[in-house]
Amino acid sequence: MNRINKTFESLKRSGRKGLVGYMTAGDPDAETSLKNILDAIEHGLDVLELGIPFSDPTADGPTIQEASQRALSGGMTVKKALRLVGEIRKVSEVPIVLFGYSNPYFLYGYDALCKDAANVGADGMLVVDMPFEESGEMQAAMDSHGLLRIPLIAPTTSTDRAGPILEHATGFVYYIMITGVTGARETVAQDVGTHVASLRQCTDIPIAVGFGISNGDQAKQVAESADAIVVGSALVKASQDGCLAELVKELRGALAA
Repeated sequence: MNRINKTFESLKRSGRKGLVGYMTAGDPDAETSLKNILDAIEHGLDVLELGIPFSDPTADGPTIQEASQRALSGGMTVKKALRLVGEIRKVSEVPIVLFGYSNPYFLYGYDALCKDAANVGADGMLVVDMPFEESGEMQAAMDSHGLLRIPLIAPTTSTDRAGPILEHATGFVYYIMITGVTGARETVAQDVGTHVASLRQCTDIPIAVGFGISNGDQAKQVAESADAIVVGSALVKASQDGCLAELVKELRGALAA
């Protein structure tokens, strides 16, 4: 069974909510990136979203954009990010989702990418800017190599559109609770519970909620309706500020409360 499915089954059995954490591969360099990722895993990540840096993102806010630029300036590539997955696998069995954009994946080749990703130990892929209607070739490559497709659903996604997207979804759903780009917010969306309840009418797989969560109080609030929370920008910033372990522990503690 895929590590993602195993993890969410274990979380459900224990009555625990999951912590999905995004970190940018190669930020600020490969060695430091690996150290930070392993530190976050050690202190409580249930699932790692490993960001593949891209020069022209559409969904990333300033914090992750800057992290991607640092990584790209340091020479990070898709191939090197896959090597990073291999290094993580030497010490951890945490599920790993490759989080990236269509263009670098297309240049690499969808089948070659999925084959190499599976071989180094990745478990799933999330392609931010690939519409469901255009994902057939990528989906076939993921299926061929045993990778799970993690769909993104926005507050503006209608139920009619969410249904077909979620019909073939695997692993977990990433629900974006706000419109706009990534980044820490002062408050979380007040209608997240309503949207999550609507999504549960379309799918039985776990629902993870993200975009804007930056502290334990927000994590606890969102987790009341979600199966997991997703934190990205706050972790990236914390890794820069030298307080990554403290933030992960705070989030983990809030989800256990």
